[in-house]
Amino acid sequence: MSAQAGHRAPVPARAAALIQSILGRRSDRLKKILVLVFTVAVMSASSPAYAVQPDEIMADPVKEARARELSRELRCMVCQNQSIDDSEAPLARDLRLLVRERISAGDSDAQVIDFPVARYGEFVLLKPRLEPHTLLLWLLPPLVLAGSGLALWMHGRRSRPAAPNVTLTPDEEARLSALMADEASPEKPLEAP
Repeated sequence: MSAQAGHRAPVPARAAALIQSILGRRSDRLKKILVLVFTVAVMSASSPAYAVQPDEIMADPVKEARARELSRELRCMVCQNQSIDDSEAPLARDLRLLVRERISAGDSDAQVIDFPVARYGEFVLLKPRLEPHTLLLWLLPPLVLAGSGLALWMHGRRSRPAAPNVTLTPDEEARLSALMADEASPEKPLEAP
């Protein structure tokens, strides 16, 4: 063995050092790529989670799809920010079963929705109906938006400085006309003083 060969690290240690040097330079970039790949994989593999239990599902897929659609229109009275299709609250389960029961009884979509509305009031609807007593609820957002836009427009008009009303004397007008004529004419060569 030569003196230089005795100072060399063993092959696995050299390989580890080589890998570390490569990863050391690209570790931030590699970490970002791995995080991005992991995030995309998790998001694509996940599906929307519904709270519907297997024992609630109807045998007829057409009726089940109809029940799911109607369940998305009804608010969970416990959670209040979820539909009964998404909520795991016991009351939401009862309402889901009620919807399926009404569908099995042959009710139309309007009759199925009207049944919980009659029991709990219109608050049970996630999207309230357009009726005279809900007119303000439907018109308030566009009115606020239009009013805000009008207020910003008026504020912008008021804050602009008005152009000063300047009256020029006949000498100033002649001088201004001469300057504008000089600027409009082709460039003249500079004359020596």
